[in-house]
Amino acid sequence: MPKNMTSSMTDRTLDADSPPPDQDPRPLAQEAPDANADVFTPWMKKWNLVPDGAPIATPGSHLLPVKMNGTAVMLKIAGDEHEIRGGKVMEWWDGNGAATVLALSENALVMERAQGQRSLMHMALHGQDDDASLIACDTVARLHAHARSVSRQPELAPLSEWFDDLYAAADTDSALRPSASAAQQLLTDPQDITVLHGDIHHDNILDFGDRGWLTIDPKGLLGDRGFDYANLILNPELPTVTDPVRFTRQIHVISQAAGLDCHRLLYWVLAFAGLSAVWFRQDESEAQAQQDLNVARLAIQALSLSRN
Repeated sequence: MPKNMTSSMTDRTLDADSPPPDQDPRPLAQEAPDANADVFTPWMKKWNLVPDGAPIATPGSHLLPVKMNGTAVMLKIAGDEHEIRGGKVMEWWDGNGAATVLALSENALVMERAQGQRSLMHMALHGQDDDASLIACDTVARLHAHARSVSRQPELAPLSEWFDDLYAAADTDSALRPSASAAQQLLTDPQDITVLHGDIHHDNILDFGDRGWLTIDPKGLLGDRGFDYANLILNPELPTVTDPVRFTRQIHVISQAAGLDCHRLLYWVLAFAGLSAVWFRQDESEAQAQQDLNVARLAIQALSLSRN
C-alpha cells in the first residue's frame, strides 16, 4: 500500500453525548490482555477515560473499550499513516454513515462503540447474504452522500496509488495481468469520484443500535465510488466467496442496490482481486492469494459470458 502521508492532526474534543458506540470484532482483531498499557495511558489521562474492557490489537492499531463521562466508547491508537488518515476522515464524516469521533489528537481518537447484537458477517453466513449486502450498500451510499453535501474534503490518498503494487507484480506474473489491465482501464476513466472508505467489508460495518449500521476503520482514499463495493464480493473471511452461484447473485444484488453498471462492478472486482492477491503474497499468505485469484477468474468468466 502507498505510504506517503503528510499534514498535521487536529486536537479537537466534541460533545460526548452520543448513542451506543464501537467495537472492532474482525477476525484479525484479537484481545490482547498483556498489551503494553503505556500506549493508552497518555490519552486516558488527556480525556479522563475509564477502562471498560480488555485491549484489542489489530494489524494497524491498538484499541481499548473505555468510558467517557459514563458513556461506553472506544479509544483507538493508530499505528500507521493509513489509520491516522482514516481517523481524520471519520471525524469529517461527522457521524454520517460512520461512527462519530468524540475526540481526536495526533494518532489517537475516541469514537462511539457499537453495542448492537447484529452482525453482517453472521447474516451473510446464515442465509441472509442479500440482506447483508443491501445494508452495506445503503451504509456506503450514506458515506458518499456526505461528500456531496459539503464543500471541503479531508486529506486523502489517491486510489490510483494503491494499484502500484499490482502493476509491478503483473510484470512477472501473467495471472495478475487481467486484473492490472482492468485497474488501468478503470483508473484512466474514473466515474463519480468521491471520498472513499477504502476497506468496506462485512466486519467494518457494525450495529450501533438506534443509530443503525455505521462504518469503522476507513483508509481515506479519493477515487471512483465503485471501488468501495468490490470487497463485498471478495471478502476473504467469507468461505462462500468462490461459490459461482453466490458470486453471480451478489454481483446482481450489489450492482442494483448501488446503482452501478454490472460490467463496471465486475471490472472493479477483477482489479481489486488481483491487488488483494498481491498483498496476501507480500504477507506470505498464498492460500488467500489463490482465493482472490479464483474470484478474479469468476469475474473474467462473467465478463466473457456477458459479451456473448
